[in-house]
Amino acid sequence: MTPKFFDIHSHINDASFDGDREAVLARMQERGVWTVVVGTDYKSSQDAATIASFAEEGVFASIGVHPIDDKGALFREPFFAELALSPCVVAIGECGLDYSRLATVPAPIQHSAERQRQRALFEAQVDFAIAHDFPLMIHCRDSDRIFPCPRHESADSDAHRDILAILTEKKKLAGERLKGNIHFFSQTIDIAREYFALDFTISFTGVITFSREYDEVIRLAPLNRIMAETDSPYVTPIPHRGKRNEPIFVEEVVKKIAEIRNENFETVRLAMVANALRTFGLIRK
Repeated sequence: MTPKFFDIHSHINDASFDGDREAVLARMQERGVWTVVVGTDYKSSQDAATIASFAEEGVFASIGVHPIDDKGALFREPFFAELALSPCVVAIGECGLDYSRLATVPAPIQHSAERQRQRALFEAQVDFAIAHDFPLMIHCRDSDRIFPCPRHESADSDAHRDILAILTEKKKLAGERLKGNIHFFSQTIDIAREYFALDFTISFTGVITFSREYDEVIRLAPLNRIMAETDSPYVTPIPHRGKRNEPIFVEEVVKKIAEIRNENFETVRLAMVANALRTFGLIRK
């Protein structure tokens, strides 16, 4: 079966779904919505894989360690290698770099140490993804705002530059084995094009339904390089603002992408699904 919509990044392993997760999954089945449930540490990665394993259809998992959710969390390769054996695991992450809280860290020595910690954690997961032939689910955040936007940069706005430098170096050795997606993309079209050149995609959340800051990137990016996500339970799109976000609301993100690009909704819907199936290697599954 091919899904009607594909939410490529959700956190239905979050505690906010503990009371009605089965109902959320049932609504997804009814609406033909598939999703990738994303881990941010070992426990949430286990939960993501478990949810995906027991779901009826169209639920997959991404396993990894977020750069700052728990600064004590480690990427223990043997444990993640065991998780990666599950056929429902389709990506590594969310992993990456997040400089949004560097302002709270005394500078400059601590800044350097924190960046080095994040970089080592990220590179370990990049190498693991390459070795096990998985795409990456990358988190990258520069600013200290809740919703970073492409037109503004903070003094610590070089997280994307550091990610691009790492990926460029890894690409020289890994070639086609290095691939993935930049989730919750919030930078300029020029930065996006650098990711495209490395064979990466970018994805957009419900923020695009209530902020115009992302319109240029959405308009100018090739349709085969972008995807839709909810990042649920966060950033609920219009017209559901005020409610907990969930994967079925990805439809609103797809509608907005089509509107911004001035393209036929069905054309965009089909492209979003095809892009997700290709990115996560699900065409043959």
